[in-house]
Amino acid sequence: MDLKLQLVLVWLLQDLDGTSPDQWDIQDLDLDFDEQLFQSIWNSSYPGTPQGGAAACLVDVPGFNSLGLMIVYVLVFVFSVTGNSVVVYVVYSMKTGRASTDVYLMHLGVADLLFGLTLPFWAVDAHFGWVFGDALCKILSGFQEASLYSSVFLLACISIDRYVAVVRATRVHSSRRVVVRAVCAVVWVVAAALSLPVVFQRQSMFAEVQNRSICYENLTGASMERWRVSMRVLRHMVGFFLPLLVMTVCYSWTIIKLFHTRNQQKHKAMRVIMAVVLTFVLCWAPFHVTVVTDTLMQSRSLQMDDCGSQYVLKVMLNVTEVLAFTHCALNPILYAFIGEKFRHQFLSALSKQGLLSRRLQRVYRQGSTNSMGSNRSRNTSVTMSM
Repeated sequence: MDLKLQLVLVWLLQDLDGTSPDQWDIQDLDLDFDEQLFQSIWNSSYPGTPQGGAAACLVDVPGFNSLGLMIVYVLVFVFSVTGNSVVVYVVYSMKTGRASTDVYLMHLGVADLLFGLTLPFWAVDAHFGWVFGDALCKILSGFQEASLYSSVFLLACISIDRYVAVVRATRVHSSRRVVVRAVCAVVWVVAAALSLPVVFQRQSMFAEVQNRSICYENLTGASMERWRVSMRVLRHMVGFFLPLLVMTVCYSWTIIKLFHTRNQQKHKAMRVIMAVVLTFVLCWAPFHVTVVTDTLMQSRSLQMDDCGSQYVLKVMLNVTEVLAFTHCALNPILYAFIGEKFRHQFLSALSKQGLLSRRLQRVYRQGSTNSMGSNRSRNTSVTMSM
């Protein structure tokens, strides 16, 4: 009998009978094939199963602590919402002296705040499954997707703005403020448009293999594979590599310009820039590398037949995703709290609310003035102390 027909027969017998080949009397089958060949075919693996003909790998990773993942999500939520709320309030309350970067910073805070507000729902989903229904599945998925895109786009905008201010030495004027507002509007529109495919395709469904409800793209077959690859390529290119390229080019020129200037603040500014770029890379690069690996594995371009490797990859997807999400909690520290002007505005806001005495505020400002000197520009942004 032809080898392919033998293989088909083996699979049919495996599925219909549910017994092992050791329980069969192969001589009674009245077939002309080698028994050793039959045993090797049976014991070999086929796509979707581990080596040795064992059962398929479990959907949930054995021993993985989903409760710990939920707790981390909640912690990121707390820090993200707290920090970004302060940034939005302080920048919004600035009546005068609001620079273009401050406007970008406020929109960045709104984007990260919007993203942070979705985290409690994903925290519950990580441990209990999706229990919030179909409408919230679509809405929250759209919010998360739009806020992620808008956040990275605004980071790129800040790098361009710093390049223009430092390298081109362009002064702030009214027409530039109009341009900044228009750019922010375009960022939100583009981010919303990029999130629409997820909103349309996501829905709440019950996954029998996981025995719980999930919020996922409702696609099947070949369309599912094309959808997954297309969306991942879009996220990699538009949501990471292009913004990273813009940030790298703009900040490289900014650092070169600062290096040739005689300013006591240039070294601090360069350290802040390096921290901004490195934090972005360290938070997001592991996640994108892991997703690329998962895409290659699911398309069979990268072979991972043993369950151990697949379990490690699933754990890495969860861990690197949480690491990427922490970036929204780090942005307020990198872009706002590290700036001298922002700290002054923050203390002023606390003083107006009666949470800080004016005496302590004056003491801080006096000490800051003595240490910083009097050569700082009034138009210095709240970020980076440039």
